[in-house]
Amino acid sequence: MKRKFSWISAILVMLLLLSACNANTSSNEGASPSTSGGASNSSGTALEPYELTMAYFTFGSVPKDQLLIEEALNKITIAKLNTTVKLLPISFGAWQNQINLMLTSNEKLDLMAIFGNTYANQVAKGQLTELDDLLANQGKGIVEALGAEYANAAKINGKTYAVPTIRDLAQKYGFYMPKTLVDKYNLNLSQVKTLDDLEPILKTIKEKEPKLIPLVNSVSSSPITSFNTRDSLGDDMGVLLNNGQDLKVVNWFETEEYATVLKKMREWYLAGYIAKDAVTVKESKSDIFKAGKGAGTLAAMKPGFDVQEARQSGTPIVSVEMLPPVAKTSTVTNVMWGIAKNSKNPERAMQFLNLMYTDKEIINLLDWGIEGKHYVKVSENVIDYPQGVTASDVGYSGLGWLFGNQFLSYIFKGDDEKLWEKMKEFNTIAIKSKALGFTFDSTSVKTEFAAVTNVMTQYRIALECGALDPDKSLPEFIKKLKDAGIDKIINEKQKQLDAWAATNGK
Repeated sequence: MKRKFSWISAILVMLLLLSACNANTSSNEGASPSTSGGASNSSGTALEPYELTMAYFTFGSVPKDQLLIEEALNKITIAKLNTTVKLLPISFGAWQNQINLMLTSNEKLDLMAIFGNTYANQVAKGQLTELDDLLANQGKGIVEALGAEYANAAKINGKTYAVPTIRDLAQKYGFYMPKTLVDKYNLNLSQVKTLDDLEPILKTIKEKEPKLIPLVNSVSSSPITSFNTRDSLGDDMGVLLNNGQDLKVVNWFETEEYATVLKKMREWYLAGYIAKDAVTVKESKSDIFKAGKGAGTLAAMKPGFDVQEARQSGTPIVSVEMLPPVAKTSTVTNVMWGIAKNSKNPERAMQFLNLMYTDKEIINLLDWGIEGKHYVKVSENVIDYPQGVTASDVGYSGLGWLFGNQFLSYIFKGDDEKLWEKMKEFNTIAIKSKALGFTFDSTSVKTEFAAVTNVMTQYRIALECGALDPDKSLPEFIKKLKDAGIDKIINEKQKQLDAWAATNGK
C-alpha cells in the first residue's frame, strides 16, 4: 500500500488511515543532535535549548528508520527553534491507556494527538493547555492555514484546547465496488442516489456471484455506519436532522428515518445481501475485498478516495456519491493536536506545532521520510519509491492526515496531482452544520451516558446489520435507552447547544 489517507471511524472509522528532508541520506544517518543552534524569539532573544516530547498513535509496528527521521527532524528544529523533538509513537491499541497514564502521572509530555471523541473529557479533566494566547503569539500560521471557521470548530466554552489537522474536514457518502464487477455485469453506478437505487445492484451480485457478500461492513460497524444525513453531535445520543440545518436535538433512534433504514437493512439481511456473520465480523473492509469476498460497501468519501481504496483493497474500484459533502464538528475535530498540561514549555511546543502547519520540509519528513532513502522526486511536487524499494520494505511511512497540514505534503505518483486543490475546494463547498464548533460536555450526565452506551452496544449494530427484527427489537431498544436516561442526555445537550448558539449568533 503506497499511502493511507483516511481516519477512522470508530469508528469512526472509520474509519479510515502517510515528508521530505532536503538533506540526503548520508547527511542524516548517524547525526547526533546538538543544541548549539542560533534560534531566537520574535524579540531577538536567543532561545534556550529544550527537548520536546511529541506523542502520537501508530498502526502496526514502529518503522525501522524511526530514529533516522527523528535525527533529521532535530537538525531542522535545532536550527529554527533550538529544540530537539523526541518522537513517541504509541500503538493504536495501547494509545488511550498510555496517554492517560502519562497525563495522570505528570510524565514528560508536550505535544499530543487528540481524538474528537475524547477531547471534551480531556478538557474537563484539565489535561490540556488552553491555546488561544499561544495561537495569537506563536501559532498564527496554524489559524491562517486552517481558516477561522474550522479553527474555531475546536472551541469548548469559547476556549481552544486543540487544533484540527488540515486534511478532508468534511465527508460525503456513497457506494463503491470493484471495477471488475461493474464491467462484468455492465452496472451503472452513476444512477445510484438512494438505498432503493442500490437494491437492484445488490440483487444482481447475489444472483450472479453467490459466493460474494453484496454489501460489506467492517469490524464493530454496520453497513450504514458510514452513511448518514444527521449531525451526531459526537455520540448519537441526541442528534440534529438534515445535516444539522435545524438546531432541535432529537432522539435519532425514535425517528421515522431510522426506522425506515432498519426495515431496509432487515430486508437485505434476509435476502442475503448482508453477511449472516455481519455483527461479529473480524475483518476490515479492505481485507474482505483483498480476499475476494466482498462486492460493495457504503462509505464516507473524499477527493482521491478511489485511488486510496484501490491501494488498500488491491483492486481498482468504481464509486458513486450518494450524499453531498458535509462538515460537522465530528468531521473537523476527529484528529487534532494539543499541548499537554504536563508541558514545561508550552510556548516552544506551540512554535513547533506552528511549523507542522507551515513548514513543507518538516511535513514531508514526517509524512514520507528522507529523500533518496524513502522516496525520490518525480517532479517538483510528485514522489515515488526509490528504485528497488516498495511499500512493503520501505523503512518509513507516516500518516499524512495526522501530522499538521497535509496540504503541504508531496503527492505520491499515481494520485491526482491536483489532489490538495480539490481537497481545499471540498472543504470549502461542504454543507456546514449549524452546530459546527459545538462540543457536548457530558460531565453532568456521565452516569446516564455510560448506561446509554451499554444499551447501544447491546442493540445497535445487530439492528443496523438486519440481524434483529426491528418490528420487535427497535421498541425494546428505545425503551431501554429511555430507562438508561437518554432523554436526560438530550435535554442537557439541547440546553448546552442553545447556550452555545446564543453566544455564537446562530
